[in-house]
Amino acid sequence: MNRANRWLLPDGIDEVLPPQALQVEQLRRHLLDQLHLWGYDFVIPAALEYLDSLLTGTGEDLDLQTFKVTDQLSGRMMGLSADTTPQVARIDAHSLAPEGVSRLCYCRTVFHAKAASLLANRTPNQLGAELFGEAGASADVEIISLMLTVLKEAGCQQVHLDLGHVGIFRAFADKAQLEVEAQDELFELLALKCPTDLDQWADKYLSGDLLPAFKQLVRLQGGSDILDKAKSLLANVLPEAEEVIDHLQQVTSGLEARFTGEQAVPMYFDFTELRGYNYHTGLVFAAYVPGYGDAIAQGGRYDETGADFGRARPATGFSTDLRVLAQLGNFQVTESSTVQAPAANDAELLALIAQLRQQGKRVEVVLSGEMNSQQPRIEQQNGQWVLID
Repeated sequence: MNRANRWLLPDGIDEVLPPQALQVEQLRRHLLDQLHLWGYDFVIPAALEYLDSLLTGTGEDLDLQTFKVTDQLSGRMMGLSADTTPQVARIDAHSLAPEGVSRLCYCRTVFHAKAASLLANRTPNQLGAELFGEAGASADVEIISLMLTVLKEAGCQQVHLDLGHVGIFRAFADKAQLEVEAQDELFELLALKCPTDLDQWADKYLSGDLLPAFKQLVRLQGGSDILDKAKSLLANVLPEAEEVIDHLQQVTSGLEARFTGEQAVPMYFDFTELRGYNYHTGLVFAAYVPGYGDAIAQGGRYDETGADFGRARPATGFSTDLRVLAQLGNFQVTESSTVQAPAANDAELLALIAQLRQQGKRVEVVLSGEMNSQQPRIEQQNGQWVLID
């Protein structure tokens, strides 16, 4: 590398400088306080783990995102955490192993071998919450409500919510007795959201009543009114989907009861919205704001992950990037004025400086040059050190 370029950071990795760093840190503290008020206990998972634990139950996507290194002590492969959720699932299932409902939250840097999108950073500050031990719609309502509250507290405006459910297309796959290769092809096409390609896939693998029902379903997007349409469409073709749609309607009702009037959040339902299909097992959701092409927060249900750690537990959660929230929100930083103090070894002066700092004031000792007479400062008057505002 050219000596002149040694200071350059790798693509997709940046640093946060003043005053933005103060905004991110104050936002972190504020949001963790909100999570605490909702009953979520803070955990700090290891940044580095053995791969066989780190990637358990997460699928290929996270494997490709993970930086891998060799442990010099054991010779085993290790990875830098690319997603905190699986680690928190392990903590719930193995390290804590509580009975009943448990609520855990986190905020830490994770590491991506490749950026998740053109807008994403490779070292996001991932903040999130996970709820374990409850499979009902009430848990999904709580975790989505908490996510929306976090976005509101970060100052994000005009948030709208997208919802989907992997259960319907799992039911299609089971009913059609699809091979693994056909299922993988389906969910790759669903990610692209091209109806023509999905039609061609359906013509190849589906038959009977499943074929027209599938083609109609992939074109069915909109507000909560489409849930009844989906239920009617699938009633005779895929009756097991009724339970999935009932679940979505219960979640919708719960959210509408909690976010009313000016606080109401527009909801958009898209059955082809199946990010993390290999990882999620039920409801999936994402939050968006105008003018930003990626989800600013997302999550879903992942009931199977804990089983790989020896303790299957219902689980749902969400995560977001703290730096994205600081960028898109209007969170107001509380910034105290700086008090200047002279550099002297006077006991009374040092005691006053310590006292002001204990009171939460920012005191900067002027090591050289003159103090700024236009800002608060400590001066000696009549033999006494006093604060001049």
